[in-house]
Amino acid sequence: MKRRGVLRLGAWASALLAPSLTWATTTGAEAVWFDAASRGDVPQLQRLVAAGIPIDRRDAAGRTALLRATAANRLEAARWLIERGADVNAKDAIDDSPYLLAGARGHTDILRLTLAAGADLRSTNRYGGTALIPAAHYGHVETVRLLLGTAVDVNHVNRLGWTALLEAIILGDGGAAHTEIVRLLLAAGARHDIADAQGVTPLAHARQRGQGAIMRLLEAAGARR
Repeated sequence: MKRRGVLRLGAWASALLAPSLTWATTTGAEAVWFDAASRGDVPQLQRLVAAGIPIDRRDAAGRTALLRATAANRLEAARWLIERGADVNAKDAIDDSPYLLAGARGHTDILRLTLAAGADLRSTNRYGGTALIPAAHYGHVETVRLLLGTAVDVNHVNRLGWTALLEAIILGDGGAAHTEIVRLLLAAGARHDIADAQGVTPLAHARQRGQGAIMRLLEAAGARR
């Protein structure tokens, strides 16, 4: 048993050191690949690619190395993977992609890389929302600003019946970040007359939550109910 373990370790080490070997000959390197992406270990990623691992190899949850690097906000690892053709739109088992997750997490530098690499602005997460909607929800001002500079649909409605404007109000805290996001959304053409599935408007939600600054922005934009 011990001898077999030593042999397996030797095979794995050889695969890392020998670019001529195919990925199929490696043993145990998959876990190392995804761990390297999560840790942002670019030299390790380089060695494994040289050993033959596919750039968009998926883990048991359907996540690519780029998605793992994005989740951990490993900018340089994400950059290196994207430069080598990693798919910025590859979704995992719960419909996260590097592009969508970067937007939701507020990882703006990685988001910028995904946009430059052809992010699908119409793609949606498991709630049917674009990257803009969770960015507004979580108060990621610079992320929202970046996305509003693209062709993303500012009035897209997710499966909960919410636009980015509604989500910023309903799930936001009414503080400075969410107030600025509401301002940005309105300036970009967000419609204040799109109500939720129960017919409650953004202004009514803001009023219910005592979000005075947001109420004033909506009223200044023409909202009356």
